[in-house]
Amino acid sequence: MFRKVHLRLTLLCVVVTILIIGSMSAAYLYISEKNLRDTYFSSFQNDMNTLLSNLGNQSVITHRWLSWMEGNGKYIIDVRDNGVDFLWNSYTDTAHPERRPAIDAGWDYYNSHFSMASGSSFYSISHQEFSFSQTGSGPDDYYGCVAVFSRDSGTLSFLILKPLSPLTVQIAAQRRAFVVPVLAACAFLWLFFWYFTRKLLSPIEESRQSQIRFVAAASHELRTPLSVILSAADACKKAKPAEQDKFFAIISDEGKSMSRLISSLLMLAGADSHSFSLQKENCEMDTLLLDTFEAFEPLAQKGGHALSVLLPDHRVAPLYCDGDRIRQVLSILLHNAFSHTPAGSHIRLSLKDTPKELSLSVSDNGPGIPDDKKARIFERFYRADNARPDSPDSHFGLGLSIAGEILHAHGGSIRVFDTPGGGATFTLTLRR
Repeated sequence: MFRKVHLRLTLLCVVVTILIIGSMSAAYLYISEKNLRDTYFSSFQNDMNTLLSNLGNQSVITHRWLSWMEGNGKYIIDVRDNGVDFLWNSYTDTAHPERRPAIDAGWDYYNSHFSMASGSSFYSISHQEFSFSQTGSGPDDYYGCVAVFSRDSGTLSFLILKPLSPLTVQIAAQRRAFVVPVLAACAFLWLFFWYFTRKLLSPIEESRQSQIRFVAAASHELRTPLSVILSAADACKKAKPAEQDKFFAIISDEGKSMSRLISSLLMLAGADSHSFSLQKENCEMDTLLLDTFEAFEPLAQKGGHALSVLLPDHRVAPLYCDGDRIRQVLSILLHNAFSHTPAGSHIRLSLKDTPKELSLSVSDNGPGIPDDKKARIFERFYRADNARPDSPDSHFGLGLSIAGEILHAHGGSIRVFDTPGGGATFTLTLRR
């Protein structure tokens, strides 16, 4: 499924981008070709003005002069004297029979589209430039100019054609010059968007894989106490009344364990769906830290740990937060400290206050956390190898995940450092 979405998203990005580039390129080519044709036609008109001016100065029109005026195929000239073909026409038609269809098409186009009146003065010149297609359909392939010289002895008509094949070749070359980069851009865009969309979708794929692992791990964690409950219930049926209390205690303990696990899963599910609720109010953080210290001091003494608290000398301004959630985070960290440190270890709660933020720390002088595990301890269901089995959350691996979600909901952070001299220090940072 991920591969299919990746492919479709890549195709969508490439097609949309190519459509934009293609539209802009087509618009540019259209404007460029139109300007090129206009320039080419203007140049043709200027050439005709020069040629006709030169022609008007000739007293005698010879075949040699007409051949020179054609410029080795640059122009095609057809001459009519009072409507009768000039001898030049027969000569050139015999030598170049392919000229006649273009000449006939040029005269037909001129006669059907224009009407040139004869001048009333002793001597006059009139001319008309136009473009036309020899076949009568499709793009124009000739520029034409019909010039009529009126004298007292009659009229001399000229049809001068300029093939547009050089312009067509130039336009085709320009189009190829655009097509090749566009095709190269298509290949580049495909590679770019293939890589880009993979990067774009990778968090989604990682989230999906994480959910799969989460469901698998949660199922495994729930299966273990459920199996114990079922086994104890089955054994309870066969046990004597005096022995049943032991199995009932097992069922009760595992039921409580399942209840804690389900509560943790529901809390994490709420964080994933952004429905994690906080009840914020102004909290005295030094008082909260002292209350937590007093609540955990008996547990520390029972486990043989030395628990202390360090507070600033000045008054700490209240912090707007969910005090119960922050106390929950401290409880998770203290339980972990009791579970991962041997008896006789020293565990300290401390508070640092600055104008912009407030930091709570739980530090111990136990074995510490290896650097290769520091990046993973906040992952769900990740368990440290040296956890004591009597910790309430030691076999779940969800405590630090919940702590991270609570700090994230507050807009704060939780980080782990090495304690000077050995051990681990977890620091909660909350912005004011």
